[in-house]
Amino acid sequence: MSQLLHLATLDDLDRLEQMVDAYHSFEGIQTDAEGRRAALEPLLDGSPHGAIWMIGPKMAPVGYIAVSFGWSIELGGMDAMIDEFWIREAVRGRGMGTEALAALQKALREAGVHAISLEIAPGNSTAERLYLRSGFQARGFHLMAWRPK
Repeated sequence: MSQLLHLATLDDLDRLEQMVDAYHSFEGIQTDAEGRRAALEPLLDGSPHGAIWMIGPKMAPVGYIAVSFGWSIELGGMDAMIDEFWIREAVRGRGMGTEALAALQKALREAGVHAISLEIAPGNSTAERLYLRSGFQARGFHLMAWRPK
């Protein structure tokens, strides 16, 4: 994989938690530290359900991409969903997001992933332009979710 990305491990947990907190604050996502940690630890410890890549230098990453894995009959097999993608505001606009996506797409394709999906908050035209430049296309579906109460 690219020097820009490295697979996050439990050693990255403290740094990653700070980034996830910043991303959640930016997006208005309501989570708490305990819940975030419980969601991150399995992905950093080898869970087959997903993985997280740190973006930037190993000792001073500037962002992360979290991916979950699934299966799609329609799309021909294993697929992936970019769950979260965040880069520090101070370094945005320098091409790191585009480069990180390209490296991730290549690595996932080589691992047998047939498609990568993602969702964009309404009105986030900056993210939409990035994804369109990276080859993503709107599929015309309305994403819905169910969560137990």
